Amino acid sequence: MTALLITGTDTDSGKTVLTAALMAYWQRYCWAYRLGLCKPVQSGEGDREFYSQLFDLDEFLGQTIEQLNPLWFKAPIAPPLAAALEGKRVDLAKAWQVISQLQAERDWVLVEGAGGLGSPITDELTVADIACQWRLPAVLVVPIKLGCISAIVANVALAEQKKIDLRGIVLSCTVPLTRQQIEQWAPIWMIESLTRTPVLGVLPHLIQTKHLEDLADAAAQLDLERLMPKPFWA
Repeated sequence: MTALLITGTDTDSGKTVLTAALMAYWQRYCWAYRLGLCKPVQSGEGDREFYSQLFDLDEFLGQTIEQLNPLWFKAPIAPPLAAALEGKRVDLAKAWQVISQLQAERDWVLVEGAGGLGSPITDELTVADIACQWRLPAVLVVPIKLGCISAIVANVALAEQKKIDLRGIVLSCTVPLTRQQIEQWAPIWMIESLTRTPVLGVLPHLIQTKHLEDLADAAAQLDLERLMPKPFWA
């Protein structure tokens, strides 16, 4: 496994926090190896600006902003709609070229999807279709809230339909939650029973996501053996 797609059930599911946490963990424990990061498509401001501020792209990743985010559109709406507003189209060949190059050069590549697994990337293709075509193993990030079990079941079914290698589910506290809320809204035993997919842990709500130590500690609480290629998980 040289790449991992970080996808979710929807926008603002916690994908960026998980991606940053894995990057911070890699920077702390796997600094002797080369990591790659790609957000293939982005609409509006957000992730590429966040990563550029949090990590030194040139020193830590050795990447340009174009390699980090090959396709960017101004409007914060679905990529094919944002591209159409600019008289453009979503050129996935350009994004795949960047990811292929990173995979050839790096020990591991994190690929953060846009929106959720069912979000449109072009007029015909969703994130799930791209994961299937590019043969990217994936992790599903799910915000813990009332009704999240239904979203999990639907997204795992979509992953199975598209024959995606789903490595597991990461539950995300996008807002402060009590232990009781977590256990009642997202009981791990029920999720695993309904989906036959392992839950790899819970990302805590981080008040300040720009603290690399907190991000690395959050990643260390997850089942990294299922996410990271050997021998990089400690």
